[in-house]
Amino acid sequence: MREGRELLRVREAIVVEGRYDKDTLSQVVDTLILETSGFGIFKNPEQMALLRRVAERRGLIVLTDSDAAGFIIRNRIRGALPAQQLKHAYIPDVYGKERRKRRPGKEGKLGVEGMPPQVLKEVLRRAQATFLDELPMAERAQPSLTKADLMRAGLSGGADSAQRRQALLRKLELPEHMSANALLAVLNSCYSREEVRHILNLI
Repeated sequence: MREGRELLRVREAIVVEGRYDKDTLSQVVDTLILETSGFGIFKNPEQMALLRRVAERRGLIVLTDSDAAGFIIRNRIRGALPAQQLKHAYIPDVYGKERRKRRPGKEGKLGVEGMPPQVLKEVLRRAQATFLDELPMAERAQPSLTKADLMRAGLSGGADSAQRRQALLRKLELPEHMSANALLAVLNSCYSREEVRHILNLI
């Protein structure tokens, strides 16, 4: 719960351009939110591999800004991942300036970070995001893993946790620089508890 608003639980992960977009969106939805670091996605094969893995497991919603740069990033992801694993959410053209910025962007449009919560909810609905709380109870997500589960598995808080985590990241074809918290988010987002149990037994 953020600021008295109930978060929308979304099955798909969502990819945005940067951390301010992520901060804004995290006040609206409860799901895995990934960043492209702007054009950083073009020279970071590990990040694209992570997007690919997440899209395979749960689907991915692309939510970039409505300016030319946002469409370049969107099209890069569109060209790299299978269409059936992607959904595209488009924010409207709204001209203005985000509060943290001294001047508007190149095209004078607000980005994802400048959108009010209701607009973000609406664009996700139009993109046909899967809202878990609207599904039958049997289809809803299982209880999440916790940091304590990672500690019990030797992936956090132990003398050889970093090495064990690296081994698991290699096995899952995930970026080597992922933190324990980031790994926890991916395990919760992309695998069932039964699958995680099997994965942890392999390391």
